[in-house]
This record gives sequence, C-alpha cells and structure tokens, in this order.
Amino acid sequence: MARKVKLTPRALGARESGVTVGVTARQAGWKFVRFAVHQLAPDVRWRVVSHREETCLVLLEGRCDVECDGSRNTLGPRADVFSAYPHALYVPPGVRVTITAASPATRIAECAAPATRRFAPRLIRPEDCGFEIRGGGNATRQIVDILPPAFPAHRLMICEVYTPGGNWSSYPPHKHDRDNPPREVDLDETYYYRFRGAPDAFGVQRLYGPKDDPDLTLTVRDGELVLVRDGYHPFVAAHGFDAYYLNVLAGSRRSMAASDDPRYAPFRAAWPLPDPRVPVVLPPYSPAAPPVPSWSV
Repeated sequence: MARKVKLTPRALGARESGVTVGVTARQAGWKFVRFAVHQLAPDVRWRVVSHREETCLVLLEGRCDVECDGSRNTLGPRADVFSAYPHALYVPPGVRVTITAASPATRIAECAAPATRRFAPRLIRPEDCGFEIRGGGNATRQIVDILPPAFPAHRLMICEVYTPGGNWSSYPPHKHDRDNPPREVDLDETYYYRFRGAPDAFGVQRLYGPKDDPDLTLTVRDGELVLVRDGYHPFVAAHGFDAYYLNVLAGSRRSMAASDDPRYAPFRAAWPLPDPRVPVVLPPYSPAAPPVPSWSV
C-alpha cells in the first residue's frame, strides 16, 4: 500500500482535547521525525515525557503554563500564528513536562526526533527567534527560525515560514534526500499548514523527483500536514490568502544543506526586490539588531 503524503486534520469541538493531526516515524516510513498537533481545552493537563526522543513544543495558539525540570513558565499568549512570533520549549530525552491550558483555545505542535545526546531544556521566547526575508518578487517569504542548526540540540531543526498570497516558497525547488555533505544532507521533513482566510484558503505543493518522476501536485488547506520523504517540494499560496507552515526537519546530520533543481537554480542569483508585504508578522525586535539568545527554563 502506498504511504500517505498528505494528512487531513480531524475536527474537535471548542472544549474538546486531543490530537488534530499527527504522524509517527513508523507511519511516515522514515527514521526521525514524529509530529502531532494537540488541542487542549481550558485547564486540561497534558504530560509529556520521552526517554528516547528530544522534543520541541511550539505554541500555535492560546496560552499555557508549563512545568519542566523543576521550573515553571508560561508559553504565550499567541492569538494565532499570524498574530505574533512563536513561544516554544525544547526538552531533551528523559525530562517530564506538564502543560496546563490557560486559555479557551490552546494548540501546541509536538515536534520530536530520536536522540542519544542530551542538552539542557530551553525556553524559547519570541525575541529569541530568528528573522529572515528570503527570495524576491513573488518568491518572497519570511523565515522565523525556532531551532536553527546552531541551536544546542541533537537532531531537531524547526522554523516557521510565512508566504503572502500569490507567492512561492521553497523556491527554487530544492531537495535534501541524499547524504552528500556539504552540498546536501538526508532529512525527513513535515509541512504543517495554516492559512489566513480559512476555510476557503488553499495553496499548492508539488512533490517531484530529479527527472519529474514521480510528480505529484497537492492542494493543501488549513490544518493539513504534508510529509516530504524525498525529492523537490516547492509551494505556492493562492492569491488573496497568506500562508503559514511549520517546518520540522531531522536527520543523521545537523545541517539544512539542500540541492536546488538545476533547471531553476539560476533564479537564486538574480532575485528582484522583495515583496513589500513581507514581513507578514513583525518580529518583536528591530530586524536590524536581532537579540542575543537568552534561553532558560
């Protein structure tokens, strides 16, 4: 049986708790990334502990209190992914976390990968996250790094990407399915989508091999999850609808090295001026002077 490429979320009532969409590494047919989006009703407690995985909890919406390794903190508030920069918590293997929802609608992305190295828990505030405007013209997008390659973790790398309506992301098309450093490394990757203007909003993601075989074009909508096992994977947001996706990557090497499709790679050297609609979400600091990270739990 062919493995699924796109997963559709299940609907939960406003006061229900549960997983809206998720995949294990076994279900995905790869080695590293596990991903799930949890909805928590007010005052519901969720306990997270893994002895073999590192985890990053990314607040998508709402507010929650977290107890981790003897410390207590708050993640949020974040009205939604288009309203503010993310709050997140990095947790190494063997550390128990208790999360208590503190708002009527709290949604958290659980991003995990197997880990044998142990780093300290880290609280990641909006001001700790990165800011980059990438591309140009109608291929302009905003990158918000949460766990970049320099972050002290074993495998996980995470970022948020904002794409204005009508623009392209992951462009020129690139891939990371071969262990050929420093040019390219083999990574598992998930795309979790949200759209401004849902439920009518949509985008299109193409998944294709080096010789256009296989070649799959997906319509993606709010809350859906796409699994990128191999090949090139560009995305375009429909006109009139800004798109967000949460990228989770992990592999045997801590690098985001990727190879462009050589047919489109020359565009990277001659981008037009950036789209003035970017940044879609303003960073909580001057982009000219990003802060020195000060993570602590």
